[in-house]
Amino acid sequence: VQLQAFGGGLVQPGGSLRLSCAASGSIFRFSVMAWYRQAQGKQRELVASLTSGGLPNYVDSVKGRVTISRDNAKNTVYLQVNSLKPEDTAVYYCYAREVGDRIYWGQGTLVTVSS
Repeated sequence: VQLQAFGGGLVQPGGSLRLSCAASGSIFRFSVMAWYRQAQGKQRELVASLTSGGLPNYVDSVKGRVTISRDNAKNTVYLQVNSLKPEDTAVYYCYAREVGDRIYWGQGTLVTVSS
């Protein structure tokens, strides 16, 4: 299974973006799908995750601004980010973990928040 993330770009502060992560196969095999991000010079960090049962989890710095969702029919997970801030600038990576704990990463999509 391959994960392809897209939807990044240059956005002004206060703007919104929706990132998409499309899997090449069924996402029913994944117990968890998530988005991580890595800013320049910093460690990769979890942004949001979503279990197969539909339970979301958000890092405190994005709570209230971010929504993670999945479309099983399209084998895609989304990350809606609103009220973007310059500190949201990072490469965003899609992550998925199978029931047997095998992990997959997407290639990343760059989000730049700047005026």
